[in-house]
Amino acid sequence: MNGASKQSTAPTSASVAKRVRAHVLGVAPGEPFSVRELLALGPRASVDQALSRMARNGEIERVARGLYARPRVNETLGRTIPVEPEKVVAAIARASGAKLNVHGAEAARRFGLTTQVPMRQVYTTSGRSRRVHLRTGDVTLLHAAPSRMELAGTPAGEALSALLYLGKKEVTPAVVERVKSALPKAEFARLRSATTSMPAWLSDSLYKASGTRPAPTALLTA
Repeated sequence: MNGASKQSTAPTSASVAKRVRAHVLGVAPGEPFSVRELLALGPRASVDQALSRMARNGEIERVARGLYARPRVNETLGRTIPVEPEKVVAAIARASGAKLNVHGAEAARRFGLTTQVPMRQVYTTSGRSRRVHLRTGDVTLLHAAPSRMELAGTPAGEALSALLYLGKKEVTPAVVERVKSALPKAEFARLRSATTSMPAWLSDSLYKASGTRPAPTALLTA
């Protein structure tokens, strides 16, 4: 009796496929999602089967291992637009519970601290280092120490990444002022307070810009 009850309540492949399709169609085109996000809808094998069928039918495309997206079409050219790399790596980080931050070279460019455009797309992560193969080219994820990822995913974290990339010789008072003016007041305060995530020279530079002295705390020496 118990066995029959369990069999009757187990989801069928058809019902799982229906749930998966309904969920996927609710995701905006060009927004990647992971297989892990769908595992609450049914057994892994049934979810994989449903996604494979949708991919064969052209309803979704595989953008990276374990990641899919609904195609976004350029109506003028009549072809699909590749998923943005930053969205792909964000989905990877979300699926694994890892933190993600823009690499210093790109962060410095975004703040107008350099005009050089990085040749490679690189992000730092609290997860493992890996290379992701995309239609637009490879993206590299580099593992970083927890202290370096404390502000990851925030404007303050992006600023910290940029300043650490430039280094002590390049981070002048003018550079710090430029970063300060580009950040919301609350984000600069967050950056200034993250003393355990930065070397002493950078903490000193940020506190000089804010007109206050750093609180006594253990600072990185590198």
